[in-house]
Parts: sequence; C-alpha cells; structure tokens
Amino acid sequence: MGGDGNSAYGHKKFKRSKSHFADRITADGRDGWPVESGRYRLVVSRACPWASRAVISRRLLGLERALPMAVTDPVQDDRSWRFTLDPGGRDPVLGIRYLAEAYEKREPGAPGGVSVPAIVDVPSGELVTNDYQQLTLDLATEWTALHREGAPDLYPEHLRDEIDEVMAEVYEDVNNGVYRAGFASDQEEYEEACAGVFRRLEALAKRLAGQRYLVGDTITEADIRLFTTLVRFDPVYHGHFKCNLWKLTENPVLWAYARDLFQTPGFGDTVDFDHIKRHYYQVHSGINPTGIVPLGPDLAGWLSPHHREELGGRPFGDGTPPGPVAPHERVGPRGLPA
Repeated sequence: MGGDGNSAYGHKKFKRSKSHFADRITADGRDGWPVESGRYRLVVSRACPWASRAVISRRLLGLERALPMAVTDPVQDDRSWRFTLDPGGRDPVLGIRYLAEAYEKREPGAPGGVSVPAIVDVPSGELVTNDYQQLTLDLATEWTALHREGAPDLYPEHLRDEIDEVMAEVYEDVNNGVYRAGFASDQEEYEEACAGVFRRLEALAKRLAGQRYLVGDTITEADIRLFTTLVRFDPVYHGHFKCNLWKLTENPVLWAYARDLFQTPGFGDTVDFDHIKRHYYQVHSGINPTGIVPLGPDLAGWLSPHHREELGGRPFGDGTPPGPVAPHERVGPRGLPA
C-alpha cells in the first residue's frame, strides 16, 4: 500500500500499480539476493493488509530473528511511510526517516510510489523488493533453512494449484475489490465493485461452511490473505469504503472463521486496530476530508468462542504454534489483544 495521491482517492478511477521492484530473495541467490539471517530488514505498516500478510507469515514461520522488522507510522505524510514511531524519527537499523530513502538509493526517481511490505538490504541500505504477492510465498518456500522447528507448511506443494486459484479469486474480488469500491469515482464503478465483493464473500462462506480452512485441513497462505481483509472489514471497509451490504459480524460462517484465525497464535497477536483505523480514516483525505476516526465498532467479540474446531482440521499440520510475541513487537495498548 502506497501513500502518494491520498487526496485524489475517490476522484479518479482506482487502479493498483504493480510492484516495480520484483527481485526475489532466494536460497540460491539467483537474483543476487541470497537468503541470509540478519542481512535484510522487513519494513511494514500494521495498518496495511498487504504488509500484514508478511507480518503473519514471518511470525508463523519463526523468522523474527532472521528477518528483523521495522514498523512505520500508520499516518503518512507527503513522502509516504515514515519512521516517526522510533526515537528521533529514524529507523534504528537503517538510519533513515522515510522508507522512500531506501527506494531512492536503489533507483532514483523510480515509478510506482512507495509501498509496504518492503525488504531492504541492510549493508547497502537499498530496497530489494516490494513485491507483496511473491514476498510471502518466498518466506514460505525459500527461507526454509531459517524456519523455526515446527513451522507450518504454508504453501504445500501438492495443494499449490488450488491455493493459487483461491488466492487469485480472493485478490480480485475481495482484497482489491474493497479498494475498487472505496475509491470508486462514480456510482456504476462503485456498485460493480461492491457487488463483486459480496458475491465472492458469499461463495467463500459456502466453501467454509463445511471445512475449517480454505484449502486442505491446515492453515495456508490462502487463509492469511483472506484474513487480512476480513479483520479490517467492519472497522474500515464497511463504513469508510462503503462495503455495507452486511457486516462481517452478520455472516455467521465468515465471522466464526475470522475469529478462529484471530485467536490462533500468529494472527490476532499481530493486529493493531488503532493503527488500522487511524491510517484509513486520516490518510484517505479524498474520501474522508475531515479525518475523523469513528469510535466503533466494538472489538470485544473477536475473543468470543467460535466453535470452528468442531469441523476438525489441524491449524499447524504436523507442526506447532509459534511461541510468545517478543516484547518489542507486541501490539499497542489500543489494539486487540491487549
């Protein structure tokens, strides 16, 4: 998610730009970037659903020490993502005030804006990749030598075709569909996108009525990608993006599915609702010019029983849950869980 042109949202047709930097960090280093513990820094915003995929994957796979993380301020300025949450307003490892500085070091004047998630090479200070679609798949498949003992297989080879198919549908109609609805510049564009969001959500609810997870009987990359949209649905997409045919809490299957994942270690313990709400409502001035952040919704329900375990399934397959969140990565006091 980038930060340029925030006041233009809602005034021109929305089109998500492709990731300009698509280098891959691989076990064999074929793009010039070999997997190496401590060499890279993952830059994220807890507000951004695309970045949140990487935060969840990193935690589930136990890559916290191998791939240290920087968290940006959820409220951007004209230069996009900034490190104002850190002492002195600089990332303590990269020494920069703005993520844009790593982009500029890699390619001055590069097109496409500044987006997260991004991985920066610490020795050179250069951006390596902002390819949010491939990044998490590589964490699951290329970083295996650095995975924790008991890490789940988030992209099992025998299920990849089905996972890819599900993820493509979720991306088009749900992950990106809410943005096309929220940033629509005319009624027809909005109605088409909004209807598409709910058609896909209803189809997913039917799929999940009889199985605990989207593909197979364990958590996969597909579940991570759907979760990061669902967890933002009632707080921001229902009101701010006008995706309001119904709330997540009004769909028994999807609400239970989302709570099941939220209460699974590695999911809810990475979510900061305060960052999410402040980013969307304060940054998207084109569709919320007052910058007022709503008080609701009540978030307590996220911790209520979901009963999805009755469908069977094994969240981590033959693996184990991740351990406790490191103290310096715990979610802020106004997020859930406390």
